[in-house]
Amino acid sequence: MSGELRITHTHGDRVTVTEPATGVQLFAYVYRPEAAWEAPRPYLHPLRTLAGDVVTDYRPNDHRWHKGLSLTSSHLSGANLWGGNSYVHGQGYLALPERVGSMRHVGFDELSSDAGRLVIAERLTWHPHDGTLWAQERRRIEVHDVDPDSGSWALTWSSAITNRRDQPLLFGSPTTAGRDQAGYTGLFWRGPRAFRDGRIIGPDGEGPGLMGSQSPWLALSGEHDGTDGHATVVFEHAPENDQSGADGAHPAHWFVRNDPFAGIAPSWAFHDELELAPGDTLTRRYRVVVADGAWERSDIAEYLEAHPW
Repeated sequence: MSGELRITHTHGDRVTVTEPATGVQLFAYVYRPEAAWEAPRPYLHPLRTLAGDVVTDYRPNDHRWHKGLSLTSSHLSGANLWGGNSYVHGQGYLALPERVGSMRHVGFDELSSDAGRLVIAERLTWHPHDGTLWAQERRRIEVHDVDPDSGSWALTWSSAITNRRDQPLLFGSPTTAGRDQAGYTGLFWRGPRAFRDGRIIGPDGEGPGLMGSQSPWLALSGEHDGTDGHATVVFEHAPENDQSGADGAHPAHWFVRNDPFAGIAPSWAFHDELELAPGDTLTRRYRVVVADGAWERSDIAEYLEAHPW
């Protein structure tokens, strides 16, 4: 990489990150509040490959509250910080605006770029519809391993969420509320419309049957509209996430689909609610690799082995 990644901060609106050799804007981190019905929260969109191809969607007509790559909480002690309709068992998805909350930007502790690594460190607060303070979050997004030779770059997303209520916070999902195979919550990526029917790849299998599975990583490869070629997006758990639950953490399961849209979330509450006691902090860290081309399983495994945590 020639030169440092460039940060442009439009105060009150967004932070953009540009790769200087190509001039490609890798992403915009938008923290300006948007429509209340869509659960205002910061998000990354557009997210691009080094070739400049977009690998996120924004306010698609099927789910207006899907916005690029963002941290969400679809069911949180009765609140909906995901946006849109709320799932109620036996009644389906209902328009319940009084359940829809928000994640609010408080301030940036760091915006820096040095030695091939860029850092966005942010403080946020989480609120139900009435604006009560339920949680404080410290978020850190780091961009690293920008590699034009392999056509790939990576970001690491870390969130530490502290319960500020005087009672437990219960993180759930539509599946914990009774809807089968709909355990979406946590860090969520909505792929572009062209990536529908894209190839879902895991360490030991592939296809939409990986919904609800457990593994250290999961990827989706899709073919672009408008330009020739493919891109691959890889999600990986940091080791300390204890995604299997073997060391006592609440286990994570993959929410993934390629029909009717492409999406991935390393759900932190797929089958069972995660309970966070008052004053306790939930910490999770993920790596997202954005690559030009249709990577095979062996390509992904080789990359992750060559770039250890």
